Amino acid sequence: MLFTYKALRKDNSSVSGTIEAADRDAAMAALSHQGLHPLVVTATGAKRGFGFGKSVKTGDMVIFTRQLSTMISAGVPIARGLATLQESASSAYFREVLGKITKDIEGGTQLGDAFAKFPNVFDDVYVNMVRAGEEGGILDDILKRLAIQVEQNSSIKKKIKSAMTYPVVILSITVIAFFGIMFVLMPKISKILLDLGGPNAKLPVYTQVLIDLSNFSRKYAFILIPGTVLAAWAVRRYIQTPKGKYQFHALLLRLPIVKTIVTKVAIARFSRTFASLMSAGVGVLDSLAVTGGAIGNKVIEKELALAAAEVQNGKQLSEVIALSPHFPKIVSQMLEVGEETGTTDTVLIKVADFYEEEVANAIDSLASVIEPVMILFLGSGVGLIAASVMGPIASMSNNVGAN
Repeated sequence: MLFTYKALRKDNSSVSGTIEAADRDAAMAALSHQGLHPLVVTATGAKRGFGFGKSVKTGDMVIFTRQLSTMISAGVPIARGLATLQESASSAYFREVLGKITKDIEGGTQLGDAFAKFPNVFDDVYVNMVRAGEEGGILDDILKRLAIQVEQNSSIKKKIKSAMTYPVVILSITVIAFFGIMFVLMPKISKILLDLGGPNAKLPVYTQVLIDLSNFSRKYAFILIPGTVLAAWAVRRYIQTPKGKYQFHALLLRLPIVKTIVTKVAIARFSRTFASLMSAGVGVLDSLAVTGGAIGNKVIEKELALAAAEVQNGKQLSEVIALSPHFPKIVSQMLEVGEETGTTDTVLIKVADFYEEEVANAIDSLASVIEPVMILFLGSGVGLIAASVMGPIASMSNNVGAN
């Protein structure tokens, strides 16, 4: 299998690349033998570990994390706790995963390393926080923080999906209606107009445009439909490449309304993830590397990688963040206060709470704007088609009546 990785050299300089290994553990061992300290190791290519293509619902992950934290706090051995949670898991796939992890734990594997074998269930942030909790002896507290973080991320995703549902449905209906009008309705209307006015009938410009567009669409449908599907597939594949994903994320940060939501979501994720890692005792450089991959925007992830290099050279993180065009001044100012008082994690949690509330308000505002805009768009389209059809028919009927 092929793995991509981010790691630190002995001089604390960062390095990234790909490595081939039998599994994730083997990849990490190979990197360690090369004198590197692996930060993020992710499977790429054909398979991503056990159960490729499957996942676990966010709600199940929250319940599992909270229950495991409670059991560990009560002194229940990890293997026994996992076996109990395996029996109560609602997902057959999750039960299978927990069974594998339980066997690994019974064989002496650390919990974080066992989780790392299932990257489609436990992401890098989750795994690194568990490892830090194990090393610091505060695993139960870390799991509580993880449950809160998973809930918050899920809440943001649900709000975004909810706001996008209406425009996506309307857009889908519009596309279907367009093809229905072009392929079914307009040919019949064109025949009616020709019957009424004859082949030399003078039609309004917008009516003639619709008829010509309909004729063109029907004539070249065998090219247009496959071409549209192929273009959509090509764009989607390109966006999945590193270069395409970076350009797409850069575009999102330039769109007028979207950039506000994307930026606030990124700041909220950065603040909560970085605070959780710092509170778990993870170093600043390691925390920045893991947090960058959890933000969900490649442009800001690159900024954090550059910030890590500056921090490694002796600068304060707040000083570097202040130069970023995507992080508001309040974030760097709060970070500076946290660095001075030694309460960076507490301060960033407050920043995360603030921006998560801002995201919710921005999405609600966007939804309230989208609905009337889409209604106006649909109404204009229906009005144009009605005018294009009914106007000429009424005019020609009057002319026929007068004659």
